[in-house]
Amino acid sequence: MRATAKAQPNIALVKYWGKRDSERNLPAVGSISITLADLHTTMTVEFDDSLSGDTLVVNDDKNDAMLPRVSRCLDSVAGAGRSFASVTSDSNFPIAAGLASSASAFAALVLAADAAAGTGYSRDRLASLAGQASGSAARSLFGGFVELENAGDDIRLHELCTARDWPLAVVVAITASAPKPVSSTVAMETSRETSPFYDRWIEQQEADLAEARAAIAERSFERLAAVAEHNCLKMHSVMWGSRPPMVFWNSTTLACMEAVRGLQAAGRAVFFTIDAGPQLKAVCQPADAEHVRETLARVGGVEQVVVSGLGDGARVVADD
Repeated sequence: MRATAKAQPNIALVKYWGKRDSERNLPAVGSISITLADLHTTMTVEFDDSLSGDTLVVNDDKNDAMLPRVSRCLDSVAGAGRSFASVTSDSNFPIAAGLASSASAFAALVLAADAAAGTGYSRDRLASLAGQASGSAARSLFGGFVELENAGDDIRLHELCTARDWPLAVVVAITASAPKPVSSTVAMETSRETSPFYDRWIEQQEADLAEARAAIAERSFERLAAVAEHNCLKMHSVMWGSRPPMVFWNSTTLACMEAVRGLQAAGRAVFFTIDAGPQLKAVCQPADAEHVRETLARVGGVEQVVVSGLGDGARVVADD
């Protein structure tokens, strides 16, 4: 009745923003992401009949605020009649700061809960359950380049390319490690209800997905860079056009974007993407990773720079 799982965050290159079914947390559009290798969340779930309620410890601190969401996720895997559980989560990167910590956390949670409860669900089913808890968590069940498709009343995921077949590098510039002021869920609903650009965002997504899919199939870095940056800026335009505007960037985010533009002008193969937070992710060829890291580290206001390759999907690991 105890198991531990590890999962990595994923970075969307063609992003999802908005939901078509808020109750089931189904995304309004498909998405394509890359799973990282060197950032991770480790989650241990232990079902225990002697407990009087679920407990959650995150990075050595009790976390009651997130507990209801975790409990609902455990119910979806092990059933409402399950034993109470003690859940311990540890991440090696800032959480709730725009680095997809919820994606890695809930991907690891459903896998650990499934192993501890012995429910034996398929990976596709676990991805669906993870996605109900956090929309991007479904993608972290898989590795490399992952596409999430809207499929009728559910979602469908598959790997477009493994991490070994196209081993790109990701350089993350952390410009603020504090939790973001507005959750992605709230920001998405604000955009859907108030942004004049939201409907156009939905309409254009299929074209961006097709272009990214083709770029990955060809291993065309130039094509992937163009569509990923364009899609990122469109998503943030939707947010900025909301009322009130959902602006997650800070001045250091903008300075990092300019640094990437300078690298591109100098002939380096690199592009940026930014999720719902202030952190900039620079995707590049492995040979350029150290130069990109040094460049971003020199940007004033950058707190930390992390370099990661691409990795595999969530997995059960041995207990310590």
